[in-house]
Amino acid sequence: MVSKLRVLLGMLVLLALAVGAIVLLAALKAGAAWFTIVPLGILFVGASVIRSLGWFDKKAGG
Repeated sequence: MVSKLRVLLGMLVLLALAVGAIVLLAALKAGAAWFTIVPLGILFVGASVIRSLGWFDKKAGG
């Protein structure tokens, strides 16, 4: 079973990183394609890494 609070916190952290990347890309005046590739990459790769580390799993006995 998945802990909803952990998923919410994990996704909020990843969303904040993606928004920060958008701000950084805007400051660097990057091309339009980067505004799609980088934030989606942060969300998808970050979620897979966090899930593979077991952070989204509910603790046994809790």
